[in-house]
Amino acid sequence: MYEDRIVIDPAVRHGKPIIKGTRVPLEIIIGSLAGGMEIEEIVKEYDLQKEDVLAALAYAARIIAGEEITAYAQA
Repeated sequence: MYEDRIVIDPAVRHGKPIIKGTRVPLEIIIGSLAGGMEIEEIVKEYDLQKEDVLAALAYAARIIAGEEITAYAQA
């Protein structure tokens, strides 16, 4: 779903994933959602489409799914 909307280009934003055709990094989109912004607000603020925001979420989900979980010692 996200492959056609997200690009990684070493010449743009130091190679961080961005929305294709923009300079908007995914970390800004995810951070905005985490901070309480609605999808519609993000779309307006960064001149994106709803599908761009959903693609950022799908990308983040894929990254998290690939993380290795280790047990943490409890204090």
